[in-house]
Amino acid sequence: MSRTIPAYVDGHNLLAGKSVLITAAAGAGIGFSAATRAVEEGARAVVISDVHEGRLMQAKDTLAAISDECSVGAHLCDVTDETQVQALIAYAESLMSGVDVLINNAGLGGSCRLVDMSDEEWSRVLDITLTGTMRMTRAMLREMQPRGQGVIVNNASVLGWRAQEEQCHYAAAKAGVMALTRCSAMEAAQSGVRINAVSPSIAMHDFLRKTSSPELLERLASREAFGRAAEVWEVANVMMFLASDYSSYMTGEVVSVSSQHA
Repeated sequence: MSRTIPAYVDGHNLLAGKSVLITAAAGAGIGFSAATRAVEEGARAVVISDVHEGRLMQAKDTLAAISDECSVGAHLCDVTDETQVQALIAYAESLMSGVDVLINNAGLGGSCRLVDMSDEEWSRVLDITLTGTMRMTRAMLREMQPRGQGVIVNNASVLGWRAQEEQCHYAAAKAGVMALTRCSAMEAAQSGVRINAVSPSIAMHDFLRKTSSPELLERLASREAFGRAAEVWEVANVMMFLASDYSSYMTGEVVSVSSQHA
């Protein structure tokens, strides 16, 4: 499916002059698509992070080639490590002279029935997907709140609402991201900081194709209103809206990019 920018947006950069930090932004998924859209939408600076150095540096070079007017930085970060989280925030704050927008995209999925799930499997998914989002949000709020402005966009999932077998750990983590979004938004509002989330269902990308069976992907896509999976840029576009001033009166919201809540 080809990508088109709506006519009422064309020529008006949603993120003009803003600095954006995005976690888990290497590869071909939602994070890299969000970084690409941020550059295209006129961000003055973008910093991406990931745990895979080779893919991270390749993604940085690709983003830098999109626009000469956007400064692009990259920093390794494992969101399960508080020291690395602090180092990423310090790097982004220094390089971009402050972070205007944080997009929390880091997460880990998998399929396993609860009776077969080990404590380690459960904890790994929650530590990256939920606690990692909390670590990044907490560290970023400590910078944004004194400035009296900033935006955080989290990546949740319809599985935070919807029941699906073999997804107990991931669904619990994403439901937690939704609750974290709502509660942290109430705390941050008094400082002028907004926190929202997107809730995609199935967004097709190469890693998903490698880790899921064609039968499962076809079954999930068939449940969608349009009878297909979303493209990653379609999710990223909603992130751009939430990151922009167009959503200035929205906070604590979880926006479904799927038509599905249950």
